[in-house]
Amino acid sequence: MAYAVRHPERVSHLILYGTYARGMLKRDPTLLQVEEAATLISLVRLGWGRENPAFRQVFTSLFMPDGTPEQLRWFNDLQRVSTSPQNAARLMAEFHQIDVCDLGAKVSVPTLVLHARNDARVPYEEGRMTAALIPGARFVTLESRNHLLLEGEPALRRFMAEVDDFFDTVPDAMADSAPVSAFPELTARESQVLDLIARGLDNPFIADRLQVSAKALRNHITNIFFKLNVTSRAQAIVRARDAGLGRGELGRS
Repeated sequence: MAYAVRHPERVSHLILYGTYARGMLKRDPTLLQVEEAATLISLVRLGWGRENPAFRQVFTSLFMPDGTPEQLRWFNDLQRVSTSPQNAARLMAEFHQIDVCDLGAKVSVPTLVLHARNDARVPYEEGRMTAALIPGARFVTLESRNHLLLEGEPALRRFMAEVDDFFDTVPDAMADSAPVSAFPELTARESQVLDLIARGLDNPFIADRLQVSAKALRNHITNIFFKLNVTSRAQAIVRARDAGLGRGELGRS
């Protein structure tokens, strides 16, 4: 989310799965929850790197409670070889302190948020809250207990279908894409917006055609004005038309 806000020109879509905008210790935790967080970090420091998987099994059970014995062994081993106990503990401590709630409203790219209803690792309500923070975000509930969706379960098939639909839908709304080369400094989306502005279309029409929120569209227009060094819509239209944008028939969306 933070990267999408800081670099909107580099992000076309945002997909968030099993996610949260605030870490465990940023959710007004009870004393018991604070103790639980500290205990899990201690478990990581003590047992993450051991050959005996007993300590790591705690996390494996949270990530994939419905895993087969083979899948559980695989994830136990993956944890051990992927990072050191010190790094794992540090990562977990940092995750507990994450808070990007204030950035949600600033996300301007199409966003899809998916979350397993009975996710044992990240609370379902945290996923819903994250989606609610982002303008126009679509939230999808997956019927599963697993944070790591398993091969063969219906939730994984639903996940893949939703991601495919998300990518299919957004580009369809971009079918009238303007030539990016007209203004290389603009992103493909910004070039589209400029092309539609050059046609004399107003913001509500453009937002509806591109399936973006009014706020996201305003952000795009602000970026366009800055990059083209113009201060008004009229100046932007002149620049765009001189470059060959805003001409021809408007295709079907």
